Amino acid sequence: MADTMNNDAFVEFERVQKSYDGENLVVKDLNLSLPKGEFLTMLGPSGSGKTTCLMMLAGFETATYGDIRLDGVSINNIPPHKRGIGMVFQNYALFPHMTVAENLSFPLEVRKMGKSKREEKIIRALDMVQMGDFAGRRPAQLSGGQQQRIALARALVFEPELVLMDEPLGALDKQLRETLQFEITKLAHDLGITTVYVTHDQTEALTMSDRVAVFDDGRIQQLAPPDKLYEEPENSFVAQFIGENNTLEGVVKEIKGDVALVQLDSGEVIQAKPINVTQAGERTRVSIRPERVEYNEERMQDGAFTLKAEVLEFIYMGDIFRTRLRVAGRDDFVIKTRNAPDQARLIPGSQIKIGWLPEDCRALDA
Repeated sequence: MADTMNNDAFVEFERVQKSYDGENLVVKDLNLSLPKGEFLTMLGPSGSGKTTCLMMLAGFETATYGDIRLDGVSINNIPPHKRGIGMVFQNYALFPHMTVAENLSFPLEVRKMGKSKREEKIIRALDMVQMGDFAGRRPAQLSGGQQQRIALARALVFEPELVLMDEPLGALDKQLRETLQFEITKLAHDLGITTVYVTHDQTEALTMSDRVAVFDDGRIQQLAPPDKLYEEPENSFVAQFIGENNTLEGVVKEIKGDVALVQLDSGEVIQAKPINVTQAGERTRVSIRPERVEYNEERMQDGAFTLKAEVLEFIYMGDIFRTRLRVAGRDDFVIKTRNAPDQARLIPGSQIKIGWLPEDCRALDA
């Protein structure tokens, strides 16, 4: 999927390809543009091409074909240290023999900055990441979360306009990761920095980004704001990769306007929104999010489509109930419902009716 080039783009990939062996492309004809100040996440499974794109932008890899531009200037032949880009990696990459202040001073010394100016910038960067009292310590005296804050401060200390982050929170525990997700996003927006962030963690991508580019097999499968990506996946890969998703397989019977009739392999006929099916006879995978399915008949909206289901498992998760059902011959259909006083707790083995609105159900590629 291409994103059209535009004049106010700050970062641009134009028809970029990358091959390591001259035969197999790990990045295929990538077109992508980011405006200044955007927080873009490249999300995808291992080997999908997202990290290679980041490394080409940083200058650690060279594009086999195509052009990469920064603020309108082609950077294909500019070495990494002259691109003026801040970098944050998962493994922190701090110099162990240097203090925190010396680690932050290094990129400023490379840029031939005077001592008093350096000290001023170091103090400011450490305060930004709430590490002002740690200037004299060495990396070994810091926790993983503290080291990552220092790595972030070092990427920001010379005030770059573009910061690249490669799985920066991957080594941290869940609670600390969530805290830093919020802090990094706020910092990037407060400073107006353009950020390209690589992760395979979809929750991270959805909570931090202005837009997310979902990669698979060297291509962007969909590029959209987080809510659109989740609510309106454009193909089966995106639907399955982002969040939890139910799929039912079948054949398109007919398409009328924005409604497709789909005969499931189990025989039932359901209604769905045709997304990438165009004619009767096509195989399709129908996608529906677990929280869009209702089993309390009083809560079902007018026009809801209903199916019979058998309760296989009912799990209490505090704020929500997670129920696994047998639906249309499949045992992996899941619904999530809010824990509310009027929401019945289901008993495994019971037969129920479930319902959803046709527009919440998407007929995607098979």
